[in-house]
Amino acid sequence: MSVVSGSLPAGTRRTSYAGLAAVETRAPAERGTVLLVPGYTGSKEDLVPLLPLLAEAGWRAVAVDQRGQFESPGSDDPADYAVDALGADLLAVVDALGAPVHLVGHSFGGLVSRAAVLARPDAVRSLVLLGSGPAALGGQRAALMAHVRPLLETGGLEAVHEAQAAIAAADPRRAPQPPEVQEFLRRRFVSGSRTALEAMGEALLSEPDRVDALAATGVPVLVAHGEGDDAWLPEAQHAMAVRLGAAYEVVPGSIHSPAVENPEATAKALLAFWG
Repeated sequence: MSVVSGSLPAGTRRTSYAGLAAVETRAPAERGTVLLVPGYTGSKEDLVPLLPLLAEAGWRAVAVDQRGQFESPGSDDPADYAVDALGADLLAVVDALGAPVHLVGHSFGGLVSRAAVLARPDAVRSLVLLGSGPAALGGQRAALMAHVRPLLETGGLEAVHEAQAAIAAADPRRAPQPPEVQEFLRRRFVSGSRTALEAMGEALLSEPDRVDALAATGVPVLVAHGEGDDAWLPEAQHAMAVRLGAAYEVVPGSIHSPAVENPEATAKALLAFWG
């Protein structure tokens, strides 16, 4: 199983596009560009395991931090973290990349990517919703967010990270993380914007159902998720795929982060969709 860390594979470089920190892998003969977008509390590093696999297949692959995440600067205005505002950030990145892209949004990043497609369908060649859903997050994960919210008021980002790390460590489905990975995850979390954490959380818990509007764009869509996804449940994501008339894939050996937990199978699903 891959892990999230600050190290990069050979051939991958740090850069930026439209003010957002990015990592990029180029291919010798490129078939096009893939733009990958992380989820809530995540960063571009969550998607790094996919980049060399996509480049090997001929794709230029770029992953970005969203505004206020890790190495991308944020503001103190909550309105800047609304889903449509974050979608506009992605469209600025697409323009900086210079061509329509295959857009891949993980979790909350899927909601943001959907907003970008709704605003400008011609900016993308396709959309992959990876472990994302039709509307606001609910269930156990939403309850967890409500549980840790008071910690932000009393202990700041450090306290929230400690609580989330303890919950993850107690999950028997997740392998123990080496100390260097734990330290990277801590540093990443506390480097982010507190305003972004609060406002993105509110956006994640209030997103309306926009599935029919996405279907009306005519943009090809793949819905993919880990077989044990515990955010939007697999049956909800399958139902969304049916409503969209979308391609649908289940990534084995993964929970909510298939790009990290099984990058080879995730890349295979993406490449088959684009092929």
